Amino acid sequence: MAGEPDRIGKNAREVISRGERQIVVSAVVIWEVAIKRRLGKLAAPSDMLGQLAQAGVNLLPIDARHADRVGQLPMHHRDPFDRLLIAQAESEGLALVTADSNLGRYGIEVIW
Repeated sequence: MAGEPDRIGKNAREVISRGERQIVVSAVVIWEVAIKRRLGKLAAPSDMLGQLAQAGVNLLPIDARHADRVGQLPMHHRDPFDRLLIAQAESEGLALVTADSNLGRYGIEVIW
């Protein structure tokens, strides 16, 4: 977001900029950003979906497999958004870009 400090780790920026991996943004992220934007807790563009589409980012919907997997995950982490992201990353074989190193306890690849 313009005028804000970078909120992504140097390694994650490098991995993304190399273009070797497909960039996927979960509907979970869109949902959480929309809630935080509405509450005034996050300055995010109102046209975020359009910007993501323009950047060629693929969107990952939430499906029943993801929702079901959340209930099977160990309770290492209680945040429902993060748990759904973990379930998606695990189910789809995706790495998760996050500063929360605790999410690696689920056996998924964490990039930051």
